[in-house]
Amino acid sequence: MNILLYILIALVIITVILALVAPKTYEVNRSIDINKSLPEVFKYLKSIKNQNDWSPWKKKDPNMNQEFIGTDGEVGFLSKWEGNKDVGTGEQEILRIVENEVIESRLRFFKPWKSQSDAYLKVEDAGNNNTKVTWGFSGKNPIPFNIFMMFFNMDKTVGKDFEEGLASLKIILEK
Repeated sequence: MNILLYILIALVIITVILALVAPKTYEVNRSIDINKSLPEVFKYLKSIKNQNDWSPWKKKDPNMNQEFIGTDGEVGFLSKWEGNKDVGTGEQEILRIVENEVIESRLRFFKPWKSQSDAYLKVEDAGNNNTKVTWGFSGKNPIPFNIFMMFFNMDKTVGKDFEEGLASLKIILEK
């Protein structure tokens, strides 16, 4: 009985230590240069519906159910989706737009697990009619979920999707 108690206490201590040292936040982003003027790129990016043409997640479930509420390209616009196990269920809301600089949105995921992230699309003049686009998101890892993040490389996993999406965006905008 004493051995079982010691094992249980050791597991609790290990869990507490892991929860204290595990990452409490995350941020993932990728960038690409697009041979198109900044205003043209920004105008295209402002429309959340355009993400259907370049988003890697739309490719993972081209038949996902979508609902749009509000005026696309304006603060308050809401895009909802319900898809297969690869894309889950969630919504994206435009929170802030700084013309020709950044579009900020909130991502709320409901399935396969509940979480929330802040996403952004930033544009910068890269000279010679080129625009640097940075796509990223950040959020918090609540305890005990943060322990899982010690063993899951979000930057590598989601970063790969961002790279794929940005490559598709570049092809579309440089046509």
